[in-house]
Amino acid sequence: MGNTKHSGPIKLPKKPDPKLWVSKVPFGLGKVKPHHIRDTMKVVWENKDNIPYATRILTQGVCDGCALGVSGLKDQTLTGPHVCTTRLNVLRLNTMGAIKESILHSDIDHLRKMNSTELRKLGRVPYPLIRKPGDRKFSRISWDVAMDVIAEKIKKIDPKQAAFYTTSRGITNEVYYTLAKVSRFLGINNVDNASRICHSPSKTALSRSIGVGASTCNYKDWIGTDVLVFWGSVAANNQPVSTKYMYAAKRKGTKIIIINPYHEPAMDKYWVPSIAESALFGTKIADDFYQVNIGGDIAFMHGIMKHWFEMEEKSPGSALNLEFIDAHVNGLDELREKVMSYQWNQLEKSSGISKERMHELAELLAKSSSAVFVWSMGLTQHRFGTDNISQVANLALLRGFLGKEYCGLMPIRGHSGVQGSAEMGADPFSLPGGGLDENNRKRLEAIWGFEIPEWQGDIVGVSLENSLLPAEHERKLKLYYMSGGNFLETMPDPNFVAESMENIDIRVHQDIILNTSTLLDAKEAVLVLPAMTRYEQPGGGTSTSTERMVYFSPEIKGPRVGEARTEWEIYVDLAKRVKPEHKDLIDFKDAYEIRKEIAKTAPNYDGIQNLKNKGDLFQWGGAWLCEDGICNTTDGKGNLIAVEIPELRKPEGHFYVTTRRGKQFNSMIYDEKDPFNAADRYDLLLNEVDAKELNIKEGDAIVAFNQYGTFTGRAKFVPVKTGNVEVHWPEGNSLIPKGVYEDYAGIPEYNTAVIVEKAETYYAHKDTKYVEKRVEELEVEPH
Repeated sequence: MGNTKHSGPIKLPKKPDPKLWVSKVPFGLGKVKPHHIRDTMKVVWENKDNIPYATRILTQGVCDGCALGVSGLKDQTLTGPHVCTTRLNVLRLNTMGAIKESILHSDIDHLRKMNSTELRKLGRVPYPLIRKPGDRKFSRISWDVAMDVIAEKIKKIDPKQAAFYTTSRGITNEVYYTLAKVSRFLGINNVDNASRICHSPSKTALSRSIGVGASTCNYKDWIGTDVLVFWGSVAANNQPVSTKYMYAAKRKGTKIIIINPYHEPAMDKYWVPSIAESALFGTKIADDFYQVNIGGDIAFMHGIMKHWFEMEEKSPGSALNLEFIDAHVNGLDELREKVMSYQWNQLEKSSGISKERMHELAELLAKSSSAVFVWSMGLTQHRFGTDNISQVANLALLRGFLGKEYCGLMPIRGHSGVQGSAEMGADPFSLPGGGLDENNRKRLEAIWGFEIPEWQGDIVGVSLENSLLPAEHERKLKLYYMSGGNFLETMPDPNFVAESMENIDIRVHQDIILNTSTLLDAKEAVLVLPAMTRYEQPGGGTSTSTERMVYFSPEIKGPRVGEARTEWEIYVDLAKRVKPEHKDLIDFKDAYEIRKEIAKTAPNYDGIQNLKNKGDLFQWGGAWLCEDGICNTTDGKGNLIAVEIPELRKPEGHFYVTTRRGKQFNSMIYDEKDPFNAADRYDLLLNEVDAKELNIKEGDAIVAFNQYGTFTGRAKFVPVKTGNVEVHWPEGNSLIPKGVYEDYAGIPEYNTAVIVEKAETYYAHKDTKYVEKRVEELEVEPH
């Protein structure tokens, strides 16, 4: 933790800098790029029936899109207004009215013909619904009946046979906290959240490396740092307001390095709509791109460190910050031994980066007095995600890029509420204020007044798998209570997910809209409970940004939809019905009371109880965690973690494949075309060199396949690293294996190997042993 306080927003320079211009042609006319003005007008049209309310949400509420932490139209990084198309796209979720009853109660097969985008546009869920086996449509029920059905089921089953899940869609800290408390009150440790499939390895890795699982620095530290590295992150697409910070960093002379298999156009050049100069002429963002193989990041980082250790042998202190290491770091000898055990040809082959190129980045970082490392799912969504992040932490510790201005480690969050999820305890490995260790559990039991179950809860993927266990098994999942989310479009192997979800006795979908998973059958009943949005909740709510800013978002005056209820109130209602004799232990009168309790149970959040009005905020941990190099570990030192280079399954002639995002927020798709590269949702992105070897022309119908599934689409040539291909998520999830989880954090693997062929070749051999034999090649570990 640190003592220095955040110093507040700074101003952008007023004088333009033509050296950073992309083109002298105004507004990027003729180029493939987002059309911000057109997109904004589209959002205005969509919200034309509720313009005053939409305006109040934008000007008074805290953004429910990404986790940059824009409150109203302002943040703590730069002065001036901030708004982005991601936030504008999500806006309609908050302003649309109820689904028409004629559609809501139509035949289930009619609803099933719609995709999630079409279902979303139908409107909000207005009242509780139920559908039992054999029912052709949803039926309206009262809240009392709905909650009693769920409560009675929980009473009948073993707590290990129930599970809770919450997405990050506008979810507040108050909701996460109440769910964490209610689930343990009911004896249920199977409680998980959306960070499981995005940044769970970041928390795990940072906790073991520096003792705290959050960003150590601020966005302001981007602006003036010597080097800003984006690793497996397309922030320009997923957190568009961040491009304004990148612009400010460029104006301060910061070098921006991008490490990604695909030379992402959004991270190369961007037209920042809220800066006149950039909106007109664009801004050159990247100073250099390192196109690493999918899964080759650990080898790349080993290469950087190997160069550093070789530099140190020739001239001590030329690469490593020896003073910082001596005072604040453990494990140098073990790390050096591991790194130096690898030969350069091994590192080059695995990473896809030459020794010379690794040396360039090693030299740049060695000569820099400051650096900020930013990463996202390109590093985390691997079966070795925690090791990936530990290697990034190693780089920072070796150079002393920690605990001071312009330095730090930042897992940039893609969703407004998700940073607070585990910090509030809505996680199978966490409780408010810490982990599941005996001391923290006893501390909370004293505050809460009831015993917390000691058995280890399951992560979301395992909970789904447990639905297929024999009926008599103690962990056979019989009730799944989900607040938002759509596992059909977020988890690997959609067919398996559907089978799992339909094998659950009772499935509860607490949400504001319908999605494709809501329409699946269940063995006893599917219940849909209408939830309020963040802006409708009485007493307001709080959310925690990537940089640990805890923002208060007030209740905003406007229309309310049907019988929708505040999410935390629904949890409390359920708990009281299951254990009425102990209802006094779980009761909350209002949101203020929840915040008071959070301040007691989660010490970092002491201050949340004072957030009451628009604009209220505080930052837990100070401006920089590990300030002055003092980490939150038992001995106060950071730990260097030596890891192996992972073996990657890619026989000769095959491709690594990963998933990417297009014009979407989470799994909510807003356009069939990617505005940065004009790719269709079913385009397979590959390098033209690879395509020529396969006799594939751009636009050809192709099939990517492996032992897990197939993906049919069209070839699109992009500057992606040879030997690698990319597909959109969730469309490409059929290629991703189920049940492959990261050892430490439990994130599913979202990368695998595939064969790519022309569709005509694939289908010509479909009924022969040809395809089967080719798939068998993928199952052999290469040497």
